[in-house]
Amino acid sequence: MNNDEVIQLFEIYLASVRRYSKNTVSSYLEDVKTLTNFLKREEFGNLLDVSPRTARFFVATLHEEYSRASIARKVSTLRSFYHFLVKEDILKEHPFLEVELPKKEKRLPKFIYPEEMEALIDSINRTTPLGERNYTIVEMLYGTGLRASELVGVNVSDLDFYEDFVLVHGKGSKDRYVPIHHRLKKVLQNYILTARDALKKEDQKALFLNHHGERLTDRGLRYVIHDLIEKSSTMLSMSPHTFRHTFATHLLDNGADLRSVQELLGHSSISSTQIYTGVSKETLQQKYMAAHPRAKRKKDE
Repeated sequence: MNNDEVIQLFEIYLASVRRYSKNTVSSYLEDVKTLTNFLKREEFGNLLDVSPRTARFFVATLHEEYSRASIARKVSTLRSFYHFLVKEDILKEHPFLEVELPKKEKRLPKFIYPEEMEALIDSINRTTPLGERNYTIVEMLYGTGLRASELVGVNVSDLDFYEDFVLVHGKGSKDRYVPIHHRLKKVLQNYILTARDALKKEDQKALFLNHHGERLTDRGLRYVIHDLIEKSSTMLSMSPHTFRHTFATHLLDNGADLRSVQELLGHSSISSTQIYTGVSKETLQQKYMAAHPRAKRKKDE
């Protein structure tokens, strides 16, 4: 049985038995074609001649041309392909059974630089109660690193201006205290006395209110941030969570220790916080190059 015959059987199986769409079937066959091209180029025979050793060699060559995600998809397809051949008694050995899938690349959290944050803050129109509220929201997100749900859940009574802390009701009913820096304290006090007072209804406990005088929702917060970005000239792409990532990254960049950042973010495990060390490497390298005597370039170099 040659390659074309084997692939045709697999195509019928995908379309008739698995009932996959034409696009999905085409994607599967394209992945198999990658293997057939490799076998032809390296003169390793046809699809029925592939051994576990050949399979490992094939996957190793993929790293030269494809991303980890693409490689993982191709290996997954070929596992299904050879599983089909074994099930149909066309093959006895499954060559891709022990081939390991490449580990997924860890996506570094998205953050923005201090200059970009300052530009965004400066672009906010504070002439209306809602504008002042929006300004305070941005200062609060950047100054505390709260999650969106945590921010909209803050009540006025959760603010302690004497000790300069905010009580945060975090995930899993875990409360924590997060410090408020002196600038944020003044911003919050001004907002409460002016903008919030103009927006609130009687007996409203929430710190941040919508235009109806009710508690701002997660969805409402996302809309506020989207609208601020649209109206600014910063060309940024941000969500409420971007402020949290930026908060953590800037703290680490400026010397905060990992354990302290873990406490501030409310992470139960230090491993959740360690991802931010990746985005701080660039700043760390810059500081190292500027500080180490042997790393400094001479003027004539």
